[in-house]
Amino acid sequence: MGEARTGAERYFKSRKEDPEYSLAYASARRRIDQIDSIIRMLDQRRCNLELSKAELARRANLRPEVIRRLFSAERPNPTLTTLVALAEALEMEFAAEPLEKTKVR
Repeated sequence: MGEARTGAERYFKSRKEDPEYSLAYASARRRIDQIDSIIRMLDQRRCNLELSKAELARRANLRPEVIRRLFSAERPNPTLTTLVALAEALEMEFAAEPLEKTKVR
């Protein structure tokens, strides 16, 4: 990554040296990555079914702007209710699986 150039970069570099902060950061990063993965999976399914965002909104009984924001926001944070509605509309379902012991922190 190279040397931190800005004040913010230096601040976060120093914060990551704190083990407690580093663990919290890694946990948050995993959660964000999981949400991003789910959003990409839903959007890919939408594309595979050749559905417009408006049609998906109708099928999921959601407002079109909810769908537009979900698929275009830099950091979407959907509710579980929204995700389940979309999965049902896309003929999918979610399944929670236990993490491997080595992944649990």
